[in-house]
Order: sequence, then C-alpha cells, then structure tokens
Amino acid sequence: MKSICIKTNNSNLLDYLYNEFKLIDEDNICFSLNEFKNFKNIIIHYNGDDLPSFIKKVASILSYLVIDEFEEDLLKNIIFKNYFYFDNKEKEQILNICFDIFSDDFTNLFDKKFKLLLTSFSKYLRNNKILFLSGFVNFRLSNYHKLLESTVDEAVNSFIVEKEYLEFVSLLKLYISTQSSQIDTLHLIYSDENSLLLDDDKNIIPFSEDLLKTKYLSDISFSKNDYILNTLLNLIPQKIYIHLINNYIDDFINTIAIIFENRVEFCNDCNICKLYKNMSLDKLGF
Repeated sequence: MKSICIKTNNSNLLDYLYNEFKLIDEDNICFSLNEFKNFKNIIIHYNGDDLPSFIKKVASILSYLVIDEFEEDLLKNIIFKNYFYFDNKEKEQILNICFDIFSDDFTNLFDKKFKLLLTSFSKYLRNNKILFLSGFVNFRLSNYHKLLESTVDEAVNSFIVEKEYLEFVSLLKLYISTQSSQIDTLHLIYSDENSLLLDDDKNIIPFSEDLLKTKYLSDISFSKNDYILNTLLNLIPQKIYIHLINNYIDDFINTIAIIFENRVEFCNDCNICKLYKNMSLDKLGF
C-alpha cells in the first residue's frame, strides 16, 4: 500500500483537493480529511498494482492546484521582490500583462507549466509520504518559478515599452496643440510597402528627411515611416485623409490616429483610393 499525506491549513485548498480526489473512480484509492494540532491533512491510500499511474494522478491534481490557486500570488511575489520600485498601480498592470502573455500562448505555456509541476510532484511523491503543500510550492518548484520569473521579466519589458510609447504620444499631442498648421489638408496614401503624401490639389509633398531637427523622434523609431511622421509634424495639417491601399490599419497608422486625433479621417472608397489601389506606388518612385 502507498499512502500520501498532504498537509495544509488552507481550507480552500483542502476543499479543492477533496473535490478533485472524489472524481477518481477507482476502488483501490481512498482518502480522508483529518485535522491535527498544527495542520489539516488529506490522506490518500492506494492498494493497487499500478503505483506509477497513481502517483501521476495525484501529481496531476496537485499541478492543476498550483496553477489554479497559487500562481497569481507567486507572480505577485516575484513582481514585489524583483520590481519593488514600481508603485501598486504599475505592479497591477504588470500582473495583468503576465495574464495576457499566458492567454496569448495559452496551450504552449500551460503545457510547459504543467509538465514542470508534474515532474517535480511525481519525483517527490515516489520517494516521500508527506508533502507540506505551501513549503513545497515555495521552495521545491525552482524550474516552475524560473518560468514565472521569465514571464514577469517579459511583462515588465512590455510595460516599459508601452509606458514610453504613451509618453511619446502625449508629448507629440502637446507639441501639435501648441503649433500652427502649415497646410489645411493632406492626403496620406499608405501601404505596407510604399507611401505617398499629397496636398489638396493632389500635388506630391516630399518627405522631410531631416530627422535630426525633430527632437520628438529621439527614442521611438518607425523605420521607413519616420519620414512620414516627421513631415506631418512639420506641416501639422488641419485635416489628414488616410487612404489605406491594403485596407489594413497597422501600428504606425494607429499611432498617427492617436496623435492627431480628430484631424484624421480614413477613406476607403474615394476617387484617390480607387486610383492608387490600381496603381503601384513604387512605379512613381516613392
């Protein structure tokens, strides 16, 4: 017979384990809840012949328990310990980004976490009868903790980039609000390969390539779109009509819309759109 005693004082965790063990429909497995002086225990007894299968079932339940019940607090502790200099609101934002990372690649990351936990629990339970749940989660799951720490680091990097981006956008919006417009209307013919600027008389507006004079572009780069943004900041049009040749709003176009706000209007089926959708911009040399 193999017996395993899981010790914890957390009633919610005991209820979780109790409900999960009840779902195991095997005559050779039984369990009981007990309360002693310092700990509440759940004890599982197995008298069958397939011990590896039993160990795997218990380890699987414990692995799901960690992900469901411990993971959020573990992430919070990592953020608090490694990034204590952020304020509480920023820490909460970083935590939410961690959840987004797990959600965006759910299957892959969940499998990684589960396999790390399953391996650790299985290895321990093969050679031990007593498991102090909180102590095991906090001190014996180093590989799982490393994965969480890596996720937190990725979330912090994303948070910093987003914060710098928002500061960048805010700075440009302030700049625009304090400058006079040099042109009433401007048309941006935009595709993911080439772009073109036209005035209201459909004359081509050359891109302003002197980026060194534009202090607002010091830290953020949009590669080939730097020149477009630089030109828009020099001219500050009263109205910007954006004609999307590929019918796709990418990050750069979204940034233009955020910076210039109600000055921007998207066109989809105007004469300019129809003309340039049937024409290759690279043939014009732009």
